[in-house]
Amino acid sequence: MALAEAPGSRDRAGGLSLSLRALSFGALPPPALILLGIMSLQVGAGLAKHLFDRMPPSAMVLMRLLTSAIVLGFLARKALRSVLRDHSRRSLAVAGCFGLSLALMNYSIYQSFSRIPLGMAVTIEFLGPLLVSIVASRRARDLGWAVLAGAGVVMLARGGGEADLVGIGFALLAGACWAAYILFSAATGRRFAGSSGLALASVVGTFAILPMGVAEGGAALLDPRLLAVGIGVGLLSSVIPYSLELEALRRMPARVFGILMSLEPAVAALVGVVLLGEILTGRQWVAIGCVIVACAGAALGPGGAVAGPSGDVEGSSEDERRRHVGEGPP
Repeated sequence: MALAEAPGSRDRAGGLSLSLRALSFGALPPPALILLGIMSLQVGAGLAKHLFDRMPPSAMVLMRLLTSAIVLGFLARKALRSVLRDHSRRSLAVAGCFGLSLALMNYSIYQSFSRIPLGMAVTIEFLGPLLVSIVASRRARDLGWAVLAGAGVVMLARGGGEADLVGIGFALLAGACWAAYILFSAATGRRFAGSSGLALASVVGTFAILPMGVAEGGAALLDPRLLAVGIGVGLLSSVIPYSLELEALRRMPARVFGILMSLEPAVAALVGVVLLGEILTGRQWVAIGCVIVACAGAALGPGGAVAGPSGDVEGSSEDERRRHVGEGPP
C-alpha cells in the first residue's frame, strides 16, 4: 500500500525528484525500484503486525500516516503555504476525499492484518486495484497477464485454514478503498503540482484517524521505543515505497506498473512466513508462482517499454502519463 501520485511532467517533480536523483535511484531499472518498494512496504506491514499486541492497529495507522504527512509536508512546504489560496474548493474537496480514502484503506487493512495472515489480507485487498487495472487495460496481452495474476490472487485467498469473516471483510473494504484511492489520486495529481496534493491528503488522513488512534493507543503512544518503531513503519510503509514508485513511474508505462504491483500478495506472504511464522500451503506457493510469472511476462514483454536516456516513456504520450497514477496503496 505504498503512497503514489500521478508522475506528471518532469519539471513539476519538485524537491522529491532532486532527492531521488541524489540517491541515484535513477541508476536502477524500474522493475527493481518497484520490487524494492514492495519489499519495503510489506516488511513495514510485518513489523506493524508484530507490534499489535502492544500498539493497536488504529494507533499504528496514526503513526504511519503522521510520519508520511510530516515528511511529505516538509518536501512540499513551499507549495503548501499557498495551497488554500491557489486552489478551488472543488480541488480541495478532491484532495480531502483522497485523504479520507487513504485513512480508511490503511485502517481497514491493518484491522484485517490483526485477524488473518498477511499474505491473505494483501491478496484479497489486491482485488480492488486488479479490477481497476483490468477495466483500464486496452491491450489483450496485458489483460491476459492481469487474469493470470488474478488467478494467483484467488488461489492465495482460498488457502488452507479457518476463515475469519471479519478479517476478510476488512480486506475487501481495504480493496474498495484502494480502488477509490487510485481514482482520487489521479484527480488530485491533475489539480496539484508535484507532491503537494499527496502531502495535503496525508494531513487530512492523519486528522481523520487521530481521535481513534489516540483513544485506542493510549499510553503506548508515549513509549519512546514504540514511537521509534512506529516512525520506522511509517518510513518503510509509505515514504520509501512512494519515492521508489514515483521514480519508476517516470520511466515506464503506468499499465505495466499496475501489473507489476501484483507482486504484492506474493511478497506479503513471504514476509508473513519469515517475520511472523505464517506458514503457507502448497496451493498458496503455486499461486505465488502464477503471480510472479504474470509480473515477469508483463515486464519482459514488448509492451513493457521503459524510458530511454532522455527520460521519456516509450509508447506513452505525456498526456497519458498525466492521466495515470501509481496503483500501490499507501
